[in-house]
Amino acid sequence: MTTTPALVEVRPRPIPVARAPETTRHLPKTPLREEEGLGTEAFRAFDRMNEALGARLTGGLSPAALAMAFFDWTIHLASAPGKRMELLDKAARKNSRFMTYLAATSIQRDPPPCIEPLEGDNRFLADGWEKQPYAAWSQAFLLTQQWWHNVTHEVPGVTPHHQDVVSFAARQLLDVFSPSNLPFANPEILNRIRVTGGSNFMIGLQNWLEDVTRLAQRQPPAGAENFLPGRDVAITPGRVVFRNHLMELIQYAPSAERVLAEPVLIVPAWIMKYYILDLSPHNSLVRYLVERGHTVFCISWRNPAAEDRDLTLNDYQRSGIMAALDAVQTIVPGHKIHATGYCLGGTLLSIAAAAMARRDDDRLASVTLLAAETDFTEPGELALFIDHSQTQFLDSIMWNKGYLSADQMAGAFQLLRSNDLIWSRLVHDYLMGERTPMTDLMAWNADTTRMPYRMHAEYLQRLYLDNELAAGRFMVEGRPAALQNIRVPMFVVGTERDHVAPWRSVFKIHYLTDTDVTFVLTSGGHNAGIVSEPGHRGRHFRIAYKRATDPCVSAEEWVPAAAFKHGSWWADWVAWLTRHSAHERIPQPSMGAPGRGYPPLEDAPGTYVLQR
Repeated sequence: MTTTPALVEVRPRPIPVARAPETTRHLPKTPLREEEGLGTEAFRAFDRMNEALGARLTGGLSPAALAMAFFDWTIHLASAPGKRMELLDKAARKNSRFMTYLAATSIQRDPPPCIEPLEGDNRFLADGWEKQPYAAWSQAFLLTQQWWHNVTHEVPGVTPHHQDVVSFAARQLLDVFSPSNLPFANPEILNRIRVTGGSNFMIGLQNWLEDVTRLAQRQPPAGAENFLPGRDVAITPGRVVFRNHLMELIQYAPSAERVLAEPVLIVPAWIMKYYILDLSPHNSLVRYLVERGHTVFCISWRNPAAEDRDLTLNDYQRSGIMAALDAVQTIVPGHKIHATGYCLGGTLLSIAAAAMARRDDDRLASVTLLAAETDFTEPGELALFIDHSQTQFLDSIMWNKGYLSADQMAGAFQLLRSNDLIWSRLVHDYLMGERTPMTDLMAWNADTTRMPYRMHAEYLQRLYLDNELAAGRFMVEGRPAALQNIRVPMFVVGTERDHVAPWRSVFKIHYLTDTDVTFVLTSGGHNAGIVSEPGHRGRHFRIAYKRATDPCVSAEEWVPAAAFKHGSWWADWVAWLTRHSAHERIPQPSMGAPGRGYPPLEDAPGTYVLQR
């Protein structure tokens, strides 16, 4: 080793032993050290390129992450004879239940099933599945599915994350052989064959060829052309009043001569186009607010490309939220702002609100978070795709392209709901030969965006893996953005079937803040639960208010204690905003502030939302 001679040559004076490592780190680099640094980075680049190329074969999934999960599960199952005996016992008992059911079918026309589908599994609810032999096939599949759940769960010693990965993979493989996906075992498909004379397969083939062609040409799915932003959706009247490299700020035209004094600023996630909150006129949250006397502003994020690879979370906060607050305050001076964040936009808004509270910036009147996490210890099934190995794999993909492409994000979300988004479409569009009618929400979902490399890598590492925000370690301008510093009232919405931001994770805002929190748990999923307009059939929600001085309760305790209501939560939110606004209304603000640097630039929805 030559470390000691090098140290003596550069700094001949004696160096205390206890400080030698620290001193070594601060030595001026010699030519030899520079060559080593460049060489290391070159080797690292080779690793990244190798991982990026491998991602093309694996669909962006890390083989190492999957291998470690299956090795962990396999070796612990192999060393657990008691667990294996338990599985043999369960298999024997399930086989006995199935044989008893088959015997009952010979003497009863419709015997009771021996197993019911899980909640949300609608594959075997249609007419025909209660008849034989289809009922027997579905029962056999459900029993097998239950047994494999036993196989992949509660194996002594398996890491919980690896258990979830193995269970998820086993479920995906098992679903391939579900009777509902097989033409000869699905009574609905067989009945369709009888009705059409088999032409449903020809129509299904045409549908498949059209979808594959559109996918190869990077065109939107069939029917999406009927929902174009600015023509069919995102048509609430407004003007773009500010634009920078990262976002456009839209100000919507008030529908009344006098409006509430405090404007509403909406911060959507940049993982999606903003107009999910301004879809068709009947289900536009923006229009709903405007019609009730609110001055509404909304950020429309730029769709990043490879040249935006170095954008950071701090850029999104500084050039996004803070720049928008500056514009809103200039256009509507002298009044505080109701800030609203959706999904990732809500997470960033909570960071901004905490940082503002730390430096005594009191421009916010309230904070509303819609399906937005602030604690990532329980991120739900999305965590299946987020661990250190998978994050490293994604980092290499993004390093190579400069961004995370939309198809990779869409693929992960589709896998989380494969029965609804993959297999049901295969059956309906390709085997039944019937096109699923396109809706505004479906068309919006296909209007995808990208995620810049540095921001997304930072987001995954600092928030998901290290959970810095909940731990009070997330730094903004050299100071921790502690959520406990937020003192404005908060309105927080979680959705019952959210695969992206599970409501129990969203609920943890109660434990992280020392302010008044009104929490809503609404029916629906991550998107449909938020786009929950009045008049939508079957909608319901629970709502409860917690003062800063009230004791915290668990999510399980909260549910029975919260008030249950039918309908949309939108009306309760608007009433909440009104209670936290000034009593007297003011004349509607001008559109933009031309004399103060914010002239109207063009009509909504602007140009960024049209970027592909």
